[in-house]
Order: sequence, then C-alpha cells, then structure tokens
Amino acid sequence: MLSACAVALRAGARRSVRRLPSRARALPLTAAAAQRQSHRSFSASAAASQTTDLSTRGMIVQTLSSVGSKREVQQYLSLFTSTPSQRFAVIKVGGAILTDYIDELCSSLAFLYTVGLYPVIVHGAGPQLNGLLEQAGIEPQFEEGIRITDAKTLRVARDLFLKENLNLVNKLEEKGVHAQPLTTGMFRAEYLNKEKWGYVGKVTGVNKQSIETAISNGYLPILTSMAETDDGQILNVNADVAAAELARALEPLKVVYLSEKGGLFDAAGQKISAINLDEEYDELMSQAWVKYGTRLKIKEIKELLDTLPRTTSVAIIHPGELQKELFTDSGAGTLVRRGNKLLSATSLSDFKDIDALKAVLVRDREGPDAKATVDKYTEFLAENPFKAYYDEPLNALAIVLPPSNGRQATLATLTITKSGWLTNVADNIFTTLQKEHPQLVWTVREDDENLAWFFDKADGSITRNGDVMFWYGIENGDEIIKLMKDFTEHGRAMLGDSNLESRLQRAAAGNAKNAARPAAQQQACGYSTLARRPILSTPLFAQTKGRSYITQTNPNPPYGKKNASMDRPARVALIGARGYTGQELIRLLDSHPNMDLRHVSSRELAGQKLEGYNKQEVIYENLSPEDVRDMEKRGEIDCWVMALPNGVCKPFVDAVYEGRKLSSHKSLIVDLSADYRFDNTWTYGLPELVKRVNIAQSSQIANPGCYATAAQLGIAPLVEHLGGMPHIFGVSGYSGAGTKPSPKNDVENLTGNIIPYSLTGHVHEREISSQLGAEVAFIPHVAVWFRGIHHTISIPLNKSMNSRDIRQIYQDRYAGEKLVKVVGEAPLVKNIAGKHGVEIGGFEVDKSGKRVVVCATIDNLLKGAATQCLQNMNLALGYAEYEGIPVM
Repeated sequence: MLSACAVALRAGARRSVRRLPSRARALPLTAAAAQRQSHRSFSASAAASQTTDLSTRGMIVQTLSSVGSKREVQQYLSLFTSTPSQRFAVIKVGGAILTDYIDELCSSLAFLYTVGLYPVIVHGAGPQLNGLLEQAGIEPQFEEGIRITDAKTLRVARDLFLKENLNLVNKLEEKGVHAQPLTTGMFRAEYLNKEKWGYVGKVTGVNKQSIETAISNGYLPILTSMAETDDGQILNVNADVAAAELARALEPLKVVYLSEKGGLFDAAGQKISAINLDEEYDELMSQAWVKYGTRLKIKEIKELLDTLPRTTSVAIIHPGELQKELFTDSGAGTLVRRGNKLLSATSLSDFKDIDALKAVLVRDREGPDAKATVDKYTEFLAENPFKAYYDEPLNALAIVLPPSNGRQATLATLTITKSGWLTNVADNIFTTLQKEHPQLVWTVREDDENLAWFFDKADGSITRNGDVMFWYGIENGDEIIKLMKDFTEHGRAMLGDSNLESRLQRAAAGNAKNAARPAAQQQACGYSTLARRPILSTPLFAQTKGRSYITQTNPNPPYGKKNASMDRPARVALIGARGYTGQELIRLLDSHPNMDLRHVSSRELAGQKLEGYNKQEVIYENLSPEDVRDMEKRGEIDCWVMALPNGVCKPFVDAVYEGRKLSSHKSLIVDLSADYRFDNTWTYGLPELVKRVNIAQSSQIANPGCYATAAQLGIAPLVEHLGGMPHIFGVSGYSGAGTKPSPKNDVENLTGNIIPYSLTGHVHEREISSQLGAEVAFIPHVAVWFRGIHHTISIPLNKSMNSRDIRQIYQDRYAGEKLVKVVGEAPLVKNIAGKHGVEIGGFEVDKSGKRVVVCATIDNLLKGAATQCLQNMNLALGYAEYEGIPVM
C-alpha cells in the first residue's frame, strides 16, 4: 500500500533539541552566481537605456527566479514598485564595505537600478578615517563609542567623505547607473555636546526634497553622514545614526545595514536569521549572551522600528546578498521586524467578535455553502477542545485540536492573508505551535502554492492522490508507520470533522463519497511570498537551512550573568600592564568604541597614572589574587587579560575561579602566557585556524604565542601534503625577550650579532606541533631590531608540487582573512613592524618538487600578542572580530 504513494522523510529522527522554526526559504543561488547573472541581465539594458521596460523586467524576474520562485520575485517586485521610490529602502554602507566590497556593492545596486528601484544610500568611512588620522599623527579618540571630532579631525573627515562619495558614484556610473552625490545640506543638526565630543552633530532634520528630486530624475542618491548647523558649520555624524534619521524621515519599507559579517550572530557563532521584536525582544534581551555590541545593535534597531510604520523592517546583510535578502522570503542575513503579538483562545467566548471569526474562516474559501459550513464548524469548536492562535488584525489564524484517541495534535485550519504572509505572521504562529505542541500533524493540497513553506516546517511527509500529510516531532517509528497507513487508506478523512477544508470540500461536492477528497486549498489566501518545492515520486531525504529564531538558542550560555545589563562598554582589567604587550593592548583598547579599561595592575608602577589611555584616568594598582577574587565576586569585570610571564598567572586565574563560585557572574579570561595553551579546558585562540564559534562560546581563552602564530599560519595549508617534518628557522626582535634585562634584549650584545637559544624543546615547538597535529622542529633566534619576527620554514612534501599551485593553496585557504596577507616574494620583517597581521610568501620549490620554503613575518607584539588578544576578546564578548583593529 505504501509503495503507491510518495513518502518523504527528513534525514534522521527528530533532533533531541526542539527544532527552531525558520523564515520560509527558497532555493539558494550563490552570491557570485547571482552577480554574474544579474550583470548579464542589466548590462546591455543599462548601456542602451536607463528606463525599465517590460522586457527588462522580465529578464530581472527570470534571473531572480534562480534565487527564489518566479512568483515570489514578482510578489516582492510588485510590493516595492507600488510604493513611492524614495520609500523603497535606505541602505547604510560602512567604510569597510567601500574598501573591501565596493564591486559587489555596485553590482547589487546596479541590479536594483535596472529593475526600477532607487534605494537611498548613506555611507561612512570610519576605518579609512582612522588610518588617515594615524598617518597625520592624530590619535583617534572615542568617548562612549562616539568619535571625538576636533577641527583637524573634521577637516580630514570631510575631505575623506567627499573622496569616498565620489569614488562610489564613479564606480556606479561605470556600471551604467546614474548616481547623484548629495554631500551638503542633506542633514540639519545641532551640536551633540560640543565640550564633550567637539564637532559631532545630533540630526534635527533631513532634506527630503533633494532626495526626491534626484530619484525623480532617474538618479540614485548617494549621501555622506556629514551634517550642517543652521549657521553652516559642518558636523560629523555617525553613519548608523544618519541612516536611522534618514529612515525616520522617509519611512521606507526596508532599512538595510551592509555588514562584512553578513548579520548578527548568537553565542554559538550561528547567524541569527530573524528577530520578531514584539514576540521575542524581552526574552531575547534576557539572554546572557546578548550583550555588548549585539545587545546595543538590537536595542538601537528596536528604538528605530518603534518610530516607523509596522511594515518597515531592518536587514543586516553582506553587500553581495542584497538581491536574495530583498526578493526572497528566506533572506540572507539577519532580518529584524516588529511583527505582531500573537493572541490565543481556547473557547469561542475568548473571541471578542464571533462574526469576525466566522468571516476569517470563510474568507477566500470557495463553495456555495461555505457560510453554512463555517457555522457548523464553529458549533463543532464550541463542543470540542481546541486552541486558536491569531494576531490582533486577524491576518493569520491557526486552530489546533489536542491529541485524542491515540492521535497526535492536529493543525485543523490555517488561514493567512497577503499581508500576513508579507509581514511573516505565519512564521510567528508556527514558532508558537512548535513551542506548545511537541508533535503536530496537518494536511495540504499537493498543488498548494505555499507547499515549500510547509516542507520547511515538517520533519516528514507523505503524498497520496494529490494531498500531502506533514508531521513533526514524531520519533517513534511505529507511530509514523501507523500514521502513514491511516493517511494512505483514508486520506484527509482520517482527521475527521476537525478539518474545515474537508467539510468545505464535501459541502461543495455535495457527495458523501467525496468525503475523503481534500478542499481546493488549505490556505485561505492565494497569495504567497514562498517558492514552490516539487513533490517527488520517490522518497525524499533532505535537510534544508533557512532563517532560525533566536530566543531558544544557547539555553546554557558559556559566560555572563543572566539578565545582566550590557548596554555599557565591556569592563576590562589588565594584569601585567608594564610589559610591551600590555602597552600595545592599552593602545588598542584606547581606540576601541565598546571596551573600557578599568584596572591595570603592575607591582613596579603601582600608584602612577597610566599613560597612553585617554578615555578616563586610570591609576596603576598592585592587585593581589584576593583583590581579583573579590572583584569577580562583585561582578565588576567583564574580561580579565593576563599579560604575565609564563608560570606566573595561575594564582590570578584561580582567584577568578573562586570569585565565580561566590556569585552568578562569570567573566571572560584571556591569558597571554603559555600556561594554559595545552589545557583542554581552555580554548586556543587562533581565529584563522580554530573554529571561531569555539572562541565565541569560551569563557577562558589561551592566546597563542607569537612565534607559534606565524609558524602555524605558515604551515597549516600544507599539513595534508606534508612528506616529513617541517623545520622552522625563526628570528625575533629583542622585544620578544621582554622588559627584564637579559643578554637577549641587550642591544649592545645584539649589535652585529644574532643569538640562538632553546635549540631544541622550545615551548613554541611543542605548541606548534600540538595544534597542527604534526611534529615540527623549531630553532629560535633573537636579533638587534626591536619588534617583528621572520620565519623561514622548510617543508617536505609528499608529492611533487610547483610554486604556483602552492601559492594558490595558501590564497584559497586565507581568502577573506583580513589579518593574513599572501604575497609572492619572501616578506620582510621591516615591513611588518607595527602592522596587525601576518604576511606569508616565498613559496620556492626545490628541483625535486618535493620541498618548499615558505617565509612568514609577524609583529610579535601585535598579531603575535595584543591584536590577537583583542580578536579573541571581540569574538567572546559579542563584538565584530576586527572592532578596534586596523586591518591589513
């Protein structure tokens, strides 16, 4: 009997953790493929004409149909093009996007332009500004995350913003997009606090007319985040703030923040797919992992959306995924929307208006006796237990009947309007169903246009005579077989009178023999934003990925106090601040917008003022382990950085452990020594080689050694090709020997000299071997320069290879890594000093083809210590990985 029908089961049994619902998804297209197809679609049209005709629109729909369904794309195109052009979208472009992803950005914007959509672009240039200020000898300063802007900084910023704006406009013009630079008079502002922040503005008004004129003339408006006072004084405005004020003025359908990370991430390092603020905000903000940068961003978005129409949503996405985010319901990054709060009812008396309920049940349902059938159905509900879920405007209604007579709970009816689909109320309802009903069964017509959405929600399905039965949460194989047999023999009739669609079909047919025949539609409305998924005649084993909701993720956060308020910057304490690494970290923290250095400990410098830190006055202390324990107990510190020599920090780490036992607070510890690099209870913090999710989840991170970092990055891409033991000849500047006087940091002794040491058994030899899973030989030396390490690494190969192929392996392995640069020639140590990454090059292969020499350079005080420490802190504390780090 079962062979006569199509059976579809998801791979494996239902997972032990409750499956989180997702925003319905469409078939994916890679960003690169989408860009190639989009370029083919718009390039010829853009060259010939800038008007959008039907043939161009058809090509766009055809192209985007590879991202989602054709009907889904048309739905969104109709939605976007039916609104005034200036109300389509506001897109905020950060400075890093302009530097690293401008081609992808321009391709995406050109695609929108070709189909007749005109987003309003506002950009910043923060990273570029930091670099220019440092070149000019100006130290970037921040107070409460806001850049302090003096006259000199303002002048540099204004020139930079104009340059970046013009560059973006020119790039767009090259792709056939008419773009208009709007660099003055767009934002009216007053001083935010002149004494505190200098020339920083608080936006008081937006010049909408210039934006509307540009769009009406066929131009994309490109704005900078500079504002002016009433008397013409230029003021600096944070680009996020400018975008928010622009959105408040224009009330667009979409507010898009382009991000190199492509979204917000939960404590497990997984991208958060969607946040429904009305339903999830309070629970979400109570999660211990939602803090610092993530918490601040969510809070700011909620404050923005609270001032905008409910139809507006915010998306945080990568620039290369703009089409997928805008034209599919699966999206690409993190979608944040207000949504609608859901209500529930367990009796008809819970509904304020029974006639309104009946109208919802009958809407769009065909049949001459629909009203009479609905009347009888409400009588059935009056006599039987049920639970209904709906939003206040009744754009969506679901009715679930509880388990009875050995059957699972049944989704008896689900009706959703076009507005309900577009605002994703359906997903909100299914979120609640999955929380309250661990098992659920429902049926759908095989040709239902929302079928892909139901597949997404189900663990398994079976097809019979044009109907599909879905279920989730049923793990017992015998129960599944019984369920399938009942459906195969009886069809939808197995659900009895609980199914409204069956009743309506019987009424329309007027024939009791058709009782098992399903209604023409289960969904009340013929509208959908979802792609079709084909029904297969053979078993289907599939696991799909899409938007996941976050209020149930990471129920056991790795660190942090539950319900703690994290709207403030992270509080950092540095133990061992006197050394070179400590001083470098202090400089990095001084420019970090979301971290505050609260305590620095040094026995020799206790009582002196900390120099080089400008956010607030900090006095050196001589903290004891007891002090550390008590501070941890009181929850005063969010991150402890141990910058002490090897073998010294254990009493302080133990003190943090003791403090944790005495309170619910659990801070982060980052140890820069070698003491815990071989302890499996600690996370080894080399983000380019270790899973970043492990670092993000950790509460104790062992920062790698300087030699070890460069050596591992220099060898790792070839581990699978090793034909023997690599030999590493490493030479470091004398800062690696620390501040305590010794022959290895005596400049006179080093002049004209090179000093080998620890010729075998160096701790870094063990560290490199342990992390790579392959034995290496390491011979360290110290030379007369102050900072920087050079490795010359001889690597035996297990097969003959050429230099070009090896270099390609390295380029592929480190593609997208902002702190690793693969070069052709052997890198020089003088070029890496003061920089925050690693350079790898050389790639000379001997005549046998089975040995390659690779060179790697690193600044031992930065990426070899302080910069890497900050990377780990950012990841574990919830900030962007490169926050506060000038990338290479």
